Amino acid sequence: MIFTDFFKALGQIGDGRFLKVLLGGVGLTIALLFAFTVAFAWTVGFVVPDTFTLPWIGEITWIDNVLSWAVVPVMIVASVFLMVPVASAFTGLFLDQVVDAVEAEHYPQEPAVSPLPLSESIAESAKFLGVIVAVNAVALVLYMIFPPFAPLIFWGVNGLLLGREYAMLVAQRRLGVVGAREFLKRNRAQIWMAGTLMAIPLTIPFVNLLIPILGVASFTHLYHRLAR
Repeated sequence: MIFTDFFKALGQIGDGRFLKVLLGGVGLTIALLFAFTVAFAWTVGFVVPDTFTLPWIGEITWIDNVLSWAVVPVMIVASVFLMVPVASAFTGLFLDQVVDAVEAEHYPQEPAVSPLPLSESIAESAKFLGVIVAVNAVALVLYMIFPPFAPLIFWGVNGLLLGREYAMLVAQRRLGVVGAREFLKRNRAQIWMAGTLMAIPLTIPFVNLLIPILGVASFTHLYHRLAR
């Protein structure tokens, strides 16, 4: 059932409304990571001296350039971890457009709902961003203590967080905050499993750029399936 929800969401990528939101989220995420990479590379180039002298070797003039370029593959690897908070932050901003597109295509019989105010969407995204960064900082300690199990810890922790966030964001549109929390309690296991399915591709560079939008769409299908 969970895979059915995901493949329904994946099958709607060609929808013009869906594609517009997808490209918007991907564009903003790429822009943010690119800006972060450029800023980090500039900082390395600024801190490392242009030239320095080593005994028996002489003057070295290219180290700063090498280190600046070396930042790029490092940031690609780092994006595996950065994508979780970045993707989650953008999810809240595009929630209503994604859910509206999915419901218009698959659930036209459902009554319309009022979209969340932009200020509320930003506030919720910022709050969840703080939670997920804090939890992943704690999980980082576990990664170092149990390195062979680091991927499983990453998937499990972020699957729990992403599942809760996506489920709450979708459900509270129709049930309100209290009703959404009850929905979460009743379906905790399925929501965690679906969140883990979203978290696994987040460890794959570039593929992870698609997950925020597909995650919200998948949880829209999950909500309507479980609500019935």
